[in-house]
Amino acid sequence: MVKIYGADNKELMTVASIAGDGDTLVIKGKIFGAMPMTAKIRPEEARALLKMLNLKLVLFLLCFLFKPATKTPAK
Repeated sequence: MVKIYGADNKELMTVASIAGDGDTLVIKGKIFGAMPMTAKIRPEEARALLKMLNLKLVLFLLCFLFKPATKTPAK
């Protein structure tokens, strides 16, 4: 599971799975640790996301993947 945190270091979402379903990418998880959620991303939205990437961000993401784990934010 992957946890996504807000600016205040509180848990916003826990992603349980990501899968393809026909022409969409389906993300399942829970918001605020309680409310189940299924989000779907269409191909045009994924392309729009890729357009947001620039060289500086791609380099950051590559380095980001290899950074050591940090302590879990305080709850």
